[in-house]
Amino acid sequence: MAILNVYSTFTIRMLNLSLTGTPGVGKTTLGKELAQRTGLTYVNIGDLAQEGQLYDGYDDEYQCPILDEDRVVDELDEKMVEGGMIVDYHGCDLFPERWFHIVFVLRTDNTQLYTRLESRGYTGKKLQDNVQCEIFQTIYEEAMEAYSEEIVHQLPSNTPEDLERNLEQIVQWTEQWMKDHN
Repeated sequence: MAILNVYSTFTIRMLNLSLTGTPGVGKTTLGKELAQRTGLTYVNIGDLAQEGQLYDGYDDEYQCPILDEDRVVDELDEKMVEGGMIVDYHGCDLFPERWFHIVFVLRTDNTQLYTRLESRGYTGKKLQDNVQCEIFQTIYEEAMEAYSEEIVHQLPSNTPEDLERNLEQIVQWTEQWMKDHN
């Protein structure tokens, strides 16, 4: 059994997946739990950017730093080539297509998303634009344009039951990927 575990860890290290979606859809909660269940390394791009000061200015209108996308890609590239990564970010089209084996776009009911973002302190244009982004499926469309449509999948993310179903589905997919690629 120990040999199988070592081998599984080696095999899974080759897999990279993206969790994307509008802010507030549950990417971080899903990503952290998924990392625990699969042994993949979880990376939150917001945290990575903050730790490395990977910014290119400040957006006064949205009250947030502007991500230096080139520096983020440079910072992560080596780890992504090694594999075994879960990348969590509200955009995905900045990342090279070669990085990911699968992209999961989380979707949340607009009313629920509004409440979640409001509880985070989002107001005004920032709140409205993020809810509109979800209504118009902006992140999903970006993912479909940036990656092969076979690897892009939408998942509902409204309830704790959705979270558990998504975890089970992704863990199952990960296990199948390992079987297919060992």
